[in-house]
Amino acid sequence: MKLVGVSGTRAGNKTSQAVYDVLAAAKRLDTSIETELIDLKDYDISFADGSPLAYFDDDTWMVADKIMAADCLVFGAPIYQASIPGVLKNLLDHFPENAFKYKVTGIVATGWSEKHFLVTEYQLKPVLSYLKGLVPTGNVFVQNDCFSLEGEEIINERVAKRLENLADEVLFLQRSLNERWQR
Repeated sequence: MKLVGVSGTRAGNKTSQAVYDVLAAAKRLDTSIETELIDLKDYDISFADGSPLAYFDDDTWMVADKIMAADCLVFGAPIYQASIPGVLKNLLDHFPENAFKYKVTGIVATGWSEKHFLVTEYQLKPVLSYLKGLVPTGNVFVQNDCFSLEGEEIINERVAKRLENLADEVLFLQRSLNERWQR
């Protein structure tokens, strides 16, 4: 089984660190899991204009292909101006309506203020659901003060445990879906 994490921002490291922590927790829970982190700041994704993915000659097709080939996904989004980043929404706009059918799609959000913890519920979750992704209940919001001063690691033990629980829920739900649809 392959779990792909997507850090949906072109700035900073906190979101990619939080997504990485979910991937690492999944690997600790099941060493047979294959994981990959796609950090959007490392890729050139075209503006979604309705063209088929095959028309793009930058990283768009490769990134979309890696995401669609995954068994399950974790999307990370920093919250800016009470919204998810446009780079993440643009990436999601490239996918067909059933792209995430039978895939669990977890969510990790990072932000400065706890006032933003529901942004993913109202903005990212509906998009993932539209793409037929199964969104777990244990999604995680990581406030900036949960990171070390350098922003390189999560130092809040409760948040770290919630990220591990998200990994466990994603794997459990995906295995359950796989068993159901393989009958």
